[in-house]
Amino acid sequence: MATYLVTGANRGIGLEFCQQLKERGNEVIATCRSSTKELDEIGVRIETDVDITSGESVLKLVQEIRGMKIDVLIQNAGILEKNSLSNLDPESIRRQFEVNALSPLCFTRAMLNNLTKGSKVILMTSRMGSIDDNCSGSSYGYRMSKVALCMAGKSLSIDLRPMGVSVALLHPGLVSTRMTGFSPHGISPKQSVSGLLERIDSLTIENSGTFWHANGDTLAW
Repeated sequence: MATYLVTGANRGIGLEFCQQLKERGNEVIATCRSSTKELDEIGVRIETDVDITSGESVLKLVQEIRGMKIDVLIQNAGILEKNSLSNLDPESIRRQFEVNALSPLCFTRAMLNNLTKGSKVILMTSRMGSIDDNCSGSSYGYRMSKVALCMAGKSLSIDLRPMGVSVALLHPGLVSTRMTGFSPHGISPKQSVSGLLERIDSLTIENSGTFWHANGDTLAW
């Protein structure tokens, strides 16, 4: 039985991760700022008041799970704020960098004592973090923060290799969640997470550092 820790677990993709992992018989630690009825009903261990941008909050979590081995760390927490050239908001861009790029890096560092040989670190990024794939422009804060996360993940894959810890950067696809305004063009969280778990299962130290789509395609940087 493997132990998974999922950030941003109270809704959307994070919630679905918890549901499917529980159904597979895994131990799940779900972290979030506040829980939801849907998360409470799954029956996993829930750690609330966890804000990944707060060092104090993260250190408190570290104390709560001291001595526990984390087999898979899924960093799902993130935000999306729209920033067009005509509506540029530097504070919004900084906020997205902090939540989407800097905090996952710092969170990984804080969890190092819980990771051992064979552990996996999963960074939920986005195809919008691909420079090569950018053909529509705009979304400055989100795009830039996800590019930064991809770079952090690539460096982590190199730095954690001697520990035997592998890293994947995963794009969930366009998913119909609150973050995307429940896009009618999006796939369901269930479908997305099913594909994401296949990618996580196939992650090894040999393919560590890969930027994958949930459907298995390797994405360009």
